[in-house]
Amino acid sequence: MPKMKTNRGAAKRFKLKKNLIKRGSAFKSHILTKKSAKRKAGLNEPKYVNDANLDSIKKLLCMA
Repeated sequence: MPKMKTNRGAAKRFKLKKNLIKRGSAFKSHILTKKSAKRKAGLNEPKYVNDANLDSIKKLLCMA
């Protein structure tokens, strides 16, 4: 049986941290002038993959 291949797009977007999978946050790359400082600070906080999506992301990362 051939080796499992990691989905390269998923490998670039998700990082494993302890038991959680860390993900990026949307809406923080451009048009930042109209967003409040509080909103931008909230976008910088770490985000983690939801439990509902965890199994599918693990399959993409060959962790399942």
